[in-house]
Amino acid sequence: MARSNYLFTSESVSEGHPDKVCDRISDEIVDLIYKEARKTGVDPWTVRVAAETLATTNRVVIAGEVRVPPTLMKKDKNGKDVINPSRFRSAARRAIRDIGYEQDGFHWKKARVDVLLHTQSADIAQGVDNAADKQGDEGAGDQGIMFGYACNETPDLMPAPIYYSHQILLLLAQARKKGEGDAAMLGPDSKSQVTVRYVDGKPHEVTQIVLSTQHLHDGWDSDKVREVVEPYIREALGDLPVADDCNWYINPTGKFVIGGPDGDAGLTGRKIIVDTYGGAAPHGGGAFSGKDTTKVDRSAAYMARYLAKNIVAAKLAERCTIQLSYAIGVAQPLSIYVDLHGTGKVSEEQVEEAIRDVIDLSPTGIRRHLDLNRPIYAKTAAYGHFGRKSGRDGSFSWEKTDLVKALKAALKAKAANGAAQAAAVI
Repeated sequence: MARSNYLFTSESVSEGHPDKVCDRISDEIVDLIYKEARKTGVDPWTVRVAAETLATTNRVVIAGEVRVPPTLMKKDKNGKDVINPSRFRSAARRAIRDIGYEQDGFHWKKARVDVLLHTQSADIAQGVDNAADKQGDEGAGDQGIMFGYACNETPDLMPAPIYYSHQILLLLAQARKKGEGDAAMLGPDSKSQVTVRYVDGKPHEVTQIVLSTQHLHDGWDSDKVREVVEPYIREALGDLPVADDCNWYINPTGKFVIGGPDGDAGLTGRKIIVDTYGGAAPHGGGAFSGKDTTKVDRSAAYMARYLAKNIVAAKLAERCTIQLSYAIGVAQPLSIYVDLHGTGKVSEEQVEEAIRDVIDLSPTGIRRHLDLNRPIYAKTAAYGHFGRKSGRDGSFSWEKTDLVKALKAALKAKAANGAAQAAAVI
Protein backbone atom coordinates (compact mmCIF):
# COMPACT_ATOMS: atom_id res chain seq x y z
CA MET A 1 0.00 0.00 0.00
CA ALA A 2 1.38 3.41 -0.96
CA ARG A 3 2.55 5.77 1.77
CA SER A 4 0.45 8.87 2.27
CA ASN A 5 2.74 11.04 4.45
CA TYR A 6 6.38 11.41 3.40
CA LEU A 7 9.11 13.68 2.00
CA PHE A 8 10.27 13.41 -1.60
CA THR A 9 13.09 15.28 -3.36
CA SER A 10 13.99 15.91 -7.00
CA GLU A 11 16.72 17.96 -8.64
CA SER A 12 17.10 19.89 -11.87
CA VAL A 13 20.08 21.39 -13.67
CA SER A 14 20.16 24.44 -15.93
CA GLU A 15 20.96 24.70 -19.63
CA GLY A 16 24.47 25.83 -18.66
CA HIS A 17 25.28 22.74 -16.64
CA PRO A 18 28.14 20.90 -18.42
CA ASP A 19 26.04 17.83 -19.18
CA LYS A 20 23.17 19.97 -20.43
CA VAL A 21 25.50 21.93 -22.72
CA CYS A 22 26.33 18.57 -24.30
CA ASP A 23 22.69 17.53 -24.52
CA ARG A 24 21.88 20.82 -26.22
CA ILE A 25 24.67 20.46 -28.79
CA SER A 26 23.65 16.86 -29.54
CA ASP A 27 20.03 17.93 -30.06
CA GLU A 28 21.13 20.83 -32.25
CA ILE A 29 22.75 18.18 -34.45
CA VAL A 30 19.43 16.32 -34.65
CA ASP A 31 17.60 19.52 -35.57
CA LEU A 32 20.21 20.54 -38.13
CA ILE A 33 19.84 17.26 -40.01
CA TYR A 34 16.03 17.38 -39.97
CA LYS A 35 16.09 21.02 -41.17
CA GLU A 36 18.52 20.20 -43.95
CA ALA A 37 16.43 17.22 -45.05
CA ARG A 38 13.31 19.38 -45.34
CA LYS A 39 15.23 22.17 -47.07
CA THR A 40 16.75 19.90 -49.71
CA GLY A 41 13.75 17.64 -50.33
CA VAL A 42 15.23 14.58 -48.61
CA ASP A 43 12.60 12.34 -46.98
CA PRO A 44 12.82 13.11 -43.23
CA TRP A 45 11.83 9.51 -42.52
CA THR A 46 15.30 8.49 -43.69
CA VAL A 47 17.16 10.69 -41.16
CA ARG A 48 19.29 8.80 -38.65
CA VAL A 49 21.21 10.44 -35.81
CA ALA A 50 23.11 9.16 -32.79
CA ALA A 51 25.31 12.09 -31.75
CA GLU A 52 27.27 12.23 -28.50
CA THR A 53 29.05 15.32 -27.19
CA LEU A 54 31.91 15.83 -24.73
CA ALA A 55 32.75 19.29 -23.40
CA THR A 56 35.61 20.51 -21.22
CA THR A 57 37.73 23.64 -20.94
CA ASN A 58 37.39 25.38 -24.32
CA ARG A 59 36.97 22.04 -26.09
CA VAL A 60 33.96 20.28 -27.61
CA VAL A 61 34.04 16.84 -29.23
CA ILE A 62 31.05 15.59 -31.23
CA ALA A 63 31.03 11.90 -32.18
CA GLY A 64 28.57 9.30 -33.37
CA GLU A 65 26.83 7.94 -36.44
CA VAL A 66 24.40 9.68 -38.76
CA ARG A 67 22.59 9.38 -42.08
CA VAL A 68 22.41 12.88 -43.52
CA PRO A 69 21.38 14.69 -46.74
CA PRO A 70 24.14 14.96 -49.38
CA THR A 71 24.52 18.69 -48.65
CA LEU A 72 26.05 17.79 -45.28
CA MET A 73 28.66 15.54 -46.89
CA LYS A 74 31.94 16.23 -48.70
CA LYS A 75 34.67 14.29 -50.52
CA ASP A 76 37.85 13.46 -48.61
CA LYS A 77 41.28 13.44 -50.25
CA ASN A 78 40.64 9.92 -51.54
CA GLY A 79 37.31 10.85 -53.10
CA LYS A 80 35.25 9.11 -50.42
CA ASP A 81 32.03 10.65 -49.11
CA VAL A 82 32.46 11.79 -45.51
CA ILE A 83 30.65 14.11 -43.10
CA ASN A 84 31.38 17.80 -43.67
CA PRO A 85 32.18 19.18 -40.19
CA SER A 86 31.63 22.89 -40.83
CA ARG A 87 27.85 23.07 -40.35
CA PHE A 88 28.04 20.94 -37.22
CA ARG A 89 30.72 23.17 -35.71
CA SER A 90 28.57 26.20 -36.39
CA ALA A 91 25.55 24.55 -34.74
CA ALA A 92 27.61 23.84 -31.62
CA ARG A 93 28.89 27.42 -31.42
CA ARG A 94 25.39 28.86 -31.80
CA ALA A 95 24.15 26.66 -28.95
CA ILE A 96 26.99 27.69 -26.63
CA ARG A 97 26.40 31.35 -27.43
CA ASP A 98 22.65 31.06 -26.80
CA ILE A 99 23.27 29.40 -23.44
CA GLY A 100 25.48 32.34 -22.53
CA TYR A 101 29.10 31.19 -22.37
CA GLU A 102 31.61 33.93 -23.12
CA GLN A 103 34.15 33.09 -20.41
CA ASP A 104 37.90 32.66 -20.68
CA GLY A 105 37.62 28.93 -19.98
CA PHE A 106 34.61 28.28 -22.20
CA HIS A 107 33.71 30.70 -24.99
CA TRP A 108 31.43 30.04 -27.94
CA LYS A 109 33.86 31.64 -30.36
CA LYS A 110 37.18 30.44 -28.90
CA ALA A 111 36.41 26.81 -28.01
CA ARG A 112 37.85 24.17 -30.29
CA VAL A 113 35.09 22.01 -31.81
CA ASP A 114 36.04 18.59 -33.18
CA VAL A 115 33.46 16.76 -35.31
CA LEU A 116 34.00 13.00 -35.45
CA LEU A 117 30.66 11.94 -36.92
CA HIS A 118 30.54 9.09 -39.44
CA THR A 119 27.83 7.42 -41.53
CA GLN A 120 25.47 4.95 -39.89
CA SER A 121 26.47 1.31 -39.60
CA ALA A 122 24.90 -0.78 -42.36
CA ASP A 123 24.26 -3.56 -39.83
CA ILE A 124 22.16 -1.26 -37.65
CA ALA A 125 20.47 0.35 -40.66
CA GLN A 126 19.16 -2.93 -42.05
CA GLY A 127 17.36 -3.77 -38.82
CA VAL A 128 15.74 -0.37 -38.54
CA ASP A 129 14.77 0.02 -42.19
CA ASN A 130 13.17 -3.41 -42.47
CA ALA A 131 11.15 -4.63 -39.51
CA ALA A 132 11.70 -8.30 -38.76
CA ASP A 133 8.08 -8.81 -37.72
CA LYS A 134 6.70 -7.01 -40.83
CA GLN A 135 4.14 -5.20 -38.65
CA GLY A 136 5.45 -1.72 -39.35
CA ASP A 137 7.58 0.17 -41.79
CA GLU A 138 10.55 0.32 -39.40
CA GLY A 139 12.04 -1.85 -36.74
CA ALA A 140 13.06 -0.43 -33.38
CA GLY A 141 16.53 1.13 -33.41
CA ASP A 142 17.55 -0.88 -30.35
CA GLN A 143 16.25 -3.16 -27.65
CA GLY A 144 15.19 -1.66 -24.34
CA ILE A 145 12.48 -0.72 -21.88
CA MET A 146 10.88 2.72 -21.69
CA PHE A 147 8.64 4.22 -19.02
CA GLY A 148 6.03 6.94 -19.00
CA TYR A 149 4.39 8.51 -15.97
CA ALA A 150 1.74 11.05 -15.07
CA CYS A 151 0.00 12.13 -11.88
CA ASN A 152 -2.43 14.86 -10.87
CA GLU A 153 -0.05 16.78 -8.58
CA THR A 154 0.49 19.73 -10.94
CA PRO A 155 -1.46 21.30 -13.83
CA ASP A 156 0.86 19.61 -16.32
CA LEU A 157 0.34 16.24 -14.61
CA MET A 158 3.93 15.97 -13.37
CA PRO A 159 5.36 15.07 -9.95
CA ALA A 160 5.63 18.27 -7.88
CA PRO A 161 9.33 18.08 -6.84
CA ILE A 162 10.78 17.85 -10.36
CA TYR A 163 8.21 20.26 -11.79
CA TYR A 164 9.13 23.02 -9.33
CA SER A 165 12.87 22.29 -9.55
CA HIS A 166 12.64 22.94 -13.29
CA GLN A 167 10.53 26.07 -12.83
CA ILE A 168 13.07 27.67 -10.49
CA LEU A 169 15.92 27.32 -12.97
CA LEU A 170 13.80 28.31 -15.95
CA LEU A 171 12.76 31.59 -14.29
CA LEU A 172 16.35 32.35 -13.30
CA ALA A 173 17.58 31.69 -16.84
CA GLN A 174 14.91 33.96 -18.30
CA ALA A 175 15.81 36.75 -15.85
CA ARG A 176 19.53 36.34 -16.60
CA LYS A 177 19.03 36.56 -20.34
CA LYS A 178 16.69 39.56 -20.03
CA GLY A 179 19.25 41.36 -17.85
CA GLU A 180 16.86 41.89 -14.94
CA GLY A 181 18.73 43.76 -12.19
CA ASP A 182 21.27 41.71 -10.27
CA ALA A 183 19.99 38.54 -12.00
CA ALA A 184 21.99 39.72 -15.01
CA MET A 185 25.12 38.84 -13.02
CA LEU A 186 24.12 35.18 -12.65
CA GLY A 187 26.01 32.66 -14.77
CA PRO A 188 24.56 29.94 -17.02
CA ASP A 189 25.51 27.01 -14.74
CA SER A 190 23.12 26.16 -11.90
CA LYS A 191 21.41 23.33 -10.05
CA SER A 192 18.26 23.23 -7.96
CA GLN A 193 16.71 20.71 -5.59
CA VAL A 194 13.28 20.80 -3.97
CA THR A 195 11.95 18.62 -1.14
CA VAL A 196 8.17 18.39 -0.86
CA ARG A 197 6.22 17.17 2.15
CA TYR A 198 3.26 15.02 1.13
CA VAL A 199 0.20 14.78 3.38
CA ASP A 200 -2.50 12.26 2.49
CA GLY A 201 -0.61 11.62 -0.72
CA LYS A 202 -0.79 15.24 -1.90
CA PRO A 203 1.93 17.93 -2.07
CA HIS A 204 1.54 20.01 1.09
CA GLU A 205 4.61 22.25 1.46
CA VAL A 206 8.27 22.68 0.57
CA THR A 207 10.64 21.76 3.40
CA GLN A 208 14.08 22.06 1.76
CA ILE A 209 15.33 24.27 -1.04
CA VAL A 210 18.81 23.85 -2.53
CA LEU A 211 20.19 26.14 -5.22
CA SER A 212 23.74 26.47 -6.46
CA THR A 213 24.17 29.06 -9.18
CA GLN A 214 27.16 30.43 -10.97
CA HIS A 215 27.65 34.19 -10.60
CA LEU A 216 29.91 36.54 -12.51
CA HIS A 217 30.56 38.95 -9.62
CA ASP A 218 33.63 37.72 -7.74
CA GLY A 219 32.59 39.45 -4.53
CA TRP A 220 29.19 37.85 -4.03
CA ASP A 221 28.69 35.55 -1.03
CA SER A 222 25.86 33.11 -0.29
CA ASP A 223 23.71 35.78 1.39
CA LYS A 224 23.92 38.05 -1.64
CA VAL A 225 23.04 35.21 -4.01
CA ARG A 226 20.00 34.34 -1.86
CA GLU A 227 18.90 37.96 -1.94
CA VAL A 228 18.97 37.83 -5.74
CA VAL A 229 17.36 34.43 -6.31
CA GLU A 230 14.79 34.08 -3.52
CA PRO A 231 12.06 36.15 -5.25
CA TYR A 232 12.35 33.95 -8.35
CA ILE A 233 12.23 30.77 -6.27
CA ARG A 234 9.05 31.88 -4.51
CA GLU A 235 7.49 32.88 -7.82
CA ALA A 236 8.34 29.47 -9.30
CA LEU A 237 6.72 27.64 -6.38
CA GLY A 238 3.45 29.47 -6.98
CA ASP A 239 0.69 28.27 -4.67
CA LEU A 240 2.80 25.52 -3.07
CA PRO A 241 3.61 26.87 0.41
CA VAL A 242 7.15 27.15 1.76
CA ALA A 243 7.23 25.70 5.27
CA ASP A 244 7.96 28.16 8.08
CA ASP A 245 10.94 26.03 9.09
CA CYS A 246 12.10 25.38 5.50
CA ASN A 247 15.86 25.00 5.16
CA TRP A 248 17.40 27.16 2.43
CA TYR A 249 20.78 26.09 1.05
CA ILE A 250 21.81 28.76 -1.43
CA ASN A 251 25.35 28.35 -2.83
CA PRO A 252 26.23 26.40 0.32
CA THR A 253 29.92 26.06 -0.64
CA GLY A 254 30.31 29.82 -1.08
CA LYS A 255 31.74 31.37 -4.27
CA PHE A 256 30.72 29.83 -7.59
CA VAL A 257 32.38 31.81 -10.40
CA ILE A 258 34.08 29.08 -12.46
CA GLY A 259 31.29 27.03 -13.99
CA GLY A 260 30.14 25.07 -17.00
CA PRO A 261 32.54 22.81 -18.90
CA ASP A 262 35.48 24.86 -17.60
CA GLY A 263 34.62 23.81 -14.05
CA ASP A 264 33.62 20.21 -14.80
CA ALA A 265 33.52 18.12 -17.98
CA GLY A 266 30.15 17.35 -19.53
CA LEU A 267 28.72 14.43 -21.49
CA THR A 268 25.51 13.82 -23.38
CA GLY A 269 23.00 11.64 -21.56
CA ARG A 270 24.13 11.93 -17.94
CA LYS A 271 20.97 13.64 -16.63
CA ILE A 272 18.28 11.11 -17.52
CA ILE A 273 16.41 11.44 -14.21
CA VAL A 274 16.41 15.23 -14.53
CA ASP A 275 15.06 14.78 -18.06
CA THR A 276 12.12 12.64 -16.93
CA TYR A 277 10.35 12.43 -13.55
CA GLY A 278 12.95 13.27 -10.94
CA GLY A 279 13.01 9.74 -9.57
CA ALA A 280 9.26 9.59 -8.92
CA ALA A 281 8.89 6.94 -11.64
CA PRO A 282 11.08 4.17 -13.09
CA HIS A 283 13.51 4.86 -15.91
CA GLY A 284 14.58 2.37 -18.57
CA GLY A 285 18.13 3.74 -18.64
CA GLY A 286 18.28 5.21 -22.13
CA ALA A 287 19.07 8.88 -22.76
CA PHE A 288 17.14 11.06 -25.21
CA SER A 289 19.36 13.82 -26.57
CA GLY A 290 21.25 13.38 -29.81
CA LYS A 291 18.96 10.62 -31.09
CA ASP A 292 16.50 10.60 -33.96
CA THR A 293 13.16 9.01 -33.17
CA THR A 294 13.77 5.59 -34.70
CA LYS A 295 15.61 5.20 -31.40
CA VAL A 296 12.87 3.97 -29.08
CA ASP A 297 14.89 5.24 -26.12
CA ARG A 298 13.45 8.56 -27.19
CA SER A 299 10.29 8.02 -29.21
CA ALA A 300 8.80 5.23 -27.06
CA ALA A 301 9.55 7.18 -23.87
CA TYR A 302 7.66 10.11 -25.39
CA MET A 303 4.79 7.81 -26.33
CA ALA A 304 4.69 6.23 -22.87
CA ARG A 305 4.43 9.72 -21.31
CA TYR A 306 1.72 10.64 -23.83
CA LEU A 307 -0.32 7.57 -22.95
CA ALA A 308 0.11 7.98 -19.20
CA LYS A 309 -0.80 11.67 -19.36
CA ASN A 310 -3.93 10.98 -21.39
CA ILE A 311 -5.01 8.26 -18.97
CA VAL A 312 -4.73 10.66 -16.03
CA ALA A 313 -6.29 13.51 -18.02
CA ALA A 314 -9.22 11.20 -18.78
CA LYS A 315 -9.61 10.74 -15.00
CA LEU A 316 -9.21 7.01 -15.38
CA ALA A 317 -6.63 7.18 -12.58
CA GLU A 318 -4.83 9.69 -10.37
CA ARG A 319 -1.42 8.15 -11.17
CA CYS A 320 -0.24 6.03 -14.06
CA THR A 321 3.01 4.29 -14.96
CA ILE A 322 3.43 2.66 -18.37
CA GLN A 323 6.26 0.42 -19.56
CA LEU A 324 6.91 -0.43 -23.20
CA SER A 325 9.59 -2.90 -24.33
CA TYR A 326 11.22 -3.39 -27.73
CA ALA A 327 13.71 -5.57 -29.59
CA ILE A 328 16.06 -4.20 -32.22
CA GLY A 329 14.66 -4.60 -35.72
CA VAL A 330 11.20 -5.56 -34.44
CA ALA A 331 8.41 -3.05 -34.99
CA GLN A 332 5.77 -3.81 -32.39
CA PRO A 333 6.48 -3.65 -28.65
CA LEU A 334 7.14 -6.96 -26.96
CA SER A 335 5.05 -5.94 -23.97
CA ILE A 336 2.81 -3.20 -22.59
CA TYR A 337 2.52 -2.83 -18.82
CA VAL A 338 0.21 -0.42 -16.99
CA ASP A 339 0.23 0.36 -13.25
CA LEU A 340 -2.48 2.67 -11.92
CA HIS A 341 -1.09 2.52 -8.37
CA GLY A 342 -4.41 1.58 -6.81
CA THR A 343 -6.10 4.75 -8.10
CA GLY A 344 -7.72 3.34 -11.25
CA LYS A 345 -11.42 3.44 -12.09
CA VAL A 346 -10.87 0.54 -14.48
CA SER A 347 -8.44 -2.36 -14.39
CA GLU A 348 -4.89 -2.21 -15.68
CA GLU A 349 -5.65 -5.07 -18.06
CA GLN A 350 -8.51 -3.10 -19.61
CA VAL A 351 -6.27 -0.09 -20.13
CA GLU A 352 -3.55 -2.24 -21.73
CA GLU A 353 -6.08 -3.62 -24.20
CA ALA A 354 -7.47 -0.16 -24.94
CA ILE A 355 -3.99 1.17 -25.69
CA ARG A 356 -3.40 -1.54 -28.28
CA ASP A 357 -6.77 -0.74 -29.84
CA VAL A 358 -6.30 3.02 -30.23
CA ILE A 359 -2.68 3.48 -31.28
CA ASP A 360 0.09 1.87 -33.33
CA LEU A 361 3.13 1.53 -31.06
CA SER A 362 5.65 0.67 -33.74
CA PRO A 363 8.40 3.28 -34.28
CA THR A 364 6.62 4.25 -37.51
CA GLY A 365 3.28 4.56 -35.72
CA ILE A 366 4.77 6.62 -32.90
CA ARG A 367 6.63 8.98 -35.23
CA ARG A 368 3.54 9.45 -37.36
CA HIS A 369 1.09 9.98 -34.49
CA LEU A 370 3.29 12.43 -32.60
CA ASP A 371 4.67 13.98 -35.83
CA LEU A 372 8.28 13.57 -34.67
CA ASN A 373 10.15 14.02 -37.97
CA ARG A 374 10.74 17.69 -37.21
CA PRO A 375 13.57 19.94 -35.95
CA ILE A 376 12.01 20.34 -32.49
CA TYR A 377 14.56 18.81 -30.16
CA ALA A 378 17.03 21.52 -29.08
CA LYS A 379 14.38 23.04 -26.82
CA THR A 380 13.90 19.70 -25.03
CA ALA A 381 17.53 19.58 -23.89
CA ALA A 382 17.01 21.55 -20.66
CA TYR A 383 14.25 21.91 -18.04
CA GLY A 384 12.74 18.51 -18.75
CA HIS A 385 11.28 16.66 -21.71
CA PHE A 386 7.94 16.35 -19.94
CA GLY A 387 5.53 18.77 -18.29
CA ARG A 388 6.09 21.30 -21.10
CA LYS A 389 3.60 23.13 -23.30
CA SER A 390 3.14 21.76 -26.80
CA GLY A 391 4.18 24.32 -29.42
CA ARG A 392 2.85 25.44 -32.79
CA ASP A 393 6.04 24.09 -34.37
CA GLY A 394 5.06 20.58 -33.27
CA SER A 395 7.34 20.53 -30.23
CA PHE A 396 6.29 18.57 -27.16
CA SER A 397 3.44 16.93 -29.08
CA TRP A 398 3.59 14.12 -26.52
CA GLU A 399 2.21 16.56 -23.94
CA LYS A 400 -1.14 16.88 -25.71
CA THR A 401 -4.22 15.24 -24.18
CA ASP A 402 -5.97 14.55 -27.48
CA LEU A 403 -6.24 10.79 -26.92
CA VAL A 404 -8.72 11.06 -24.04
CA LYS A 405 -11.85 10.51 -26.13
CA ALA A 406 -10.39 7.54 -27.99
CA LEU A 407 -9.30 5.82 -24.78
CA LYS A 408 -12.70 6.34 -23.16
CA ALA A 409 -14.48 5.10 -26.27
CA ALA A 410 -12.31 1.97 -26.44
CA LEU A 411 -12.93 1.19 -22.79
CA LYS A 412 -16.66 1.79 -23.18
CA ALA A 413 -16.81 -0.48 -26.23
CA LYS A 414 -14.99 -3.25 -24.38
CA ALA A 415 -17.33 -2.92 -21.40
CA ALA A 416 -20.37 -3.12 -23.68
CA ASN A 417 -18.93 -6.13 -25.51
CA GLY A 418 -18.20 -7.84 -22.21
CA ALA A 419 -21.74 -7.21 -20.99
CA ALA A 420 -23.17 -8.58 -24.24
CA GLN A 421 -21.06 -11.73 -23.99
CA ALA A 422 -22.12 -12.24 -20.38
CA ALA A 423 -25.79 -11.82 -21.35
CA ALA A 424 -25.37 -14.37 -24.17
CA VAL A 425 -23.95 -16.93 -21.74
CA ILE A 426 -26.82 -16.40 -19.29
